[in-house]
Amino acid sequence: MSFSGLLVQLLNGLASASSLFLVSAGLSLIFGVMRIVNFAHGSFFMLGIYLAYSLVERLGGAIGFWPALLLAPLATAALGALVEVLLLRRIYRAPELFQLLATFALVLVIKDAVLWLWGPEELLGPRAPGLEGAVELLGRSFPAYDLLLIAVGPLVLALLTLLLTRTRWGTLVRAATQDREMLGALGVNQAWLFTGVFALGALLAGLGGALQLPREPASLELDMLTIGAAFVVVVVGGMGSLPGAFVAALVIAELKAVCVWLGVQEVAGVELSFSKLTLVVEFVVMAGVLIWRPWGLMGRAQAAARTPGEPERPLRPAGRAATVAWCALLAMLVLLPFAAGQHSYAAVLLTDVCIAALFAASLHFILGPGGMHSFGHAAYFGLGAYGAALLVRWVDAPFGVVLMLAPLLAAAGALLFGWFCVRLSGVSLTMLTLAFAQITWAIAFQWDGLTGGSNGLTGVWPPELFTQGAAFYWLVLAVCAAGLYVLRRMLFAPFGWSLRAARDSGARAQAIGIDVRGTQWAAFVVAGLFAGLAGALAAYSKGSIAPDVLWVTKSVDALVMVLLGGMQTLAGPIVGAGAFTWLHDSVARSTEYWRALLGGVMLLLVLLFPQGISGFAQAWQARTAHKKGAI
Repeated sequence: MSFSGLLVQLLNGLASASSLFLVSAGLSLIFGVMRIVNFAHGSFFMLGIYLAYSLVERLGGAIGFWPALLLAPLATAALGALVEVLLLRRIYRAPELFQLLATFALVLVIKDAVLWLWGPEELLGPRAPGLEGAVELLGRSFPAYDLLLIAVGPLVLALLTLLLTRTRWGTLVRAATQDREMLGALGVNQAWLFTGVFALGALLAGLGGALQLPREPASLELDMLTIGAAFVVVVVGGMGSLPGAFVAALVIAELKAVCVWLGVQEVAGVELSFSKLTLVVEFVVMAGVLIWRPWGLMGRAQAAARTPGEPERPLRPAGRAATVAWCALLAMLVLLPFAAGQHSYAAVLLTDVCIAALFAASLHFILGPGGMHSFGHAAYFGLGAYGAALLVRWVDAPFGVVLMLAPLLAAAGALLFGWFCVRLSGVSLTMLTLAFAQITWAIAFQWDGLTGGSNGLTGVWPPELFTQGAAFYWLVLAVCAAGLYVLRRMLFAPFGWSLRAARDSGARAQAIGIDVRGTQWAAFVVAGLFAGLAGALAAYSKGSIAPDVLWVTKSVDALVMVLLGGMQTLAGPIVGAGAFTWLHDSVARSTEYWRALLGGVMLLLVLLFPQGISGFAQAWQARTAHKKGAI
């Protein structure tokens, strides 16, 4: 823990902050103008480094290393403009979450395109000419190339500031971040403005990726790793604020650098590994900033859009025909093992569908009727799964006791996290749920003595009674059906009406005596309880549990299920879970490039059925009934 070591780590932090700022600046611009939470932004970063590798390899000898390297962000910008024109421009009127679903589908398509073009291996590019060596600082070596990266961040910030403050295009961009509806009313062509902003954001992401080529290998995992860090920086700095993104990148990168420098320290007789905090420190910072200042360090509170969204139809109890149809479906599912065989793969797949349906329905409970968007619902699924595994491994608790107690651990987590979350709304709420989920994941990933660390826990099997034939399938079907029924009944109870009233107009609900925050907090706990029940069943179904169940991709899976099925219908999460699980299973077994095929199907569904599969079916049924009535 010498001063020279601290200096080198702080300089490493500056280099990392500069790279992180390049990606975050583009993401901040895109959100500030277009109001799109662009999940695909990390994919453009990944494309930047892969394109730089190929361009330097093929053109570096002819035109030089740096010209070839800088062609990569230009190609990324062109691809970004193409994506905006062909895809995003068609869904601007769709709900914000469907735009998010489209960009997530794009992540899957781009990942498999990169896999097809460059293969699965990591690719290490050449060193930058003239910057291969190191410089001596207080007796320690520091890479010369990192000094260049340290200078790039402030330079790009200065150039962007000049672009946005000294040009007419920049004035229009700043106006769009303040009030894009008024900008459109003044006759500005928003479509091409959006294309330019998205292309600039993709260029910055591609530049960030290309500049990493001499520093780290190109990898297929860079997209999700990058987008998570970029989201944190943008939210901490303030959505749409470039100086805020720069300050946030500096704060987070330097905190990580200090944690690495501290290493393992003894505090009050207890050894603490500060280096392990690098996995979670940015999410702790994000959670703290959001609780203290929801719009970020240098951001402004977002003004409400003048254009109201499409009103949601009031929920109505299922009619007699629908009730009969659901009962018939349940009966068919009960009888299926007799037709397909009690050890058939169909029973295994339907077990997964039932668990996914309960998980998705628990998210829908707060997402649709509650109006609270969550990127961190996997926290409660994972807490339920780990609760079951720990009760089995360390306490040897009976099966029935585990299924009762494990969901309570998830509900306790929702009780704690929900207390903070219900005080926020919009993107701030969404990102706070993500922060809490990632903190939970980091604890599970690193607490080797309790959770098994990255290896997880194994040996979580149901009693012998439920391992015979299709007994476990029938148990899961019964438990999930009961859970779905309880969630549905709660939405038609006074609590459900209060929850929707709080969503539609919190001020009016408060005025008539509804405790808005208390109702939303209770909804968080209920959703966490049933997500934890799904997690406990999943642990028994797989026989093991790993930190992956807490990772952000698990939360996104649940969100995709809800949106595919239809957020404004109670059948949506069930239909979406069935469609997503079946697609994922069938496509993954049929081709190596299953992500691209799955992403393509999701894009088609977003473009053709923006209200979801179940929503489209209900709308079609309503139109048919209207036509018959007119005749």
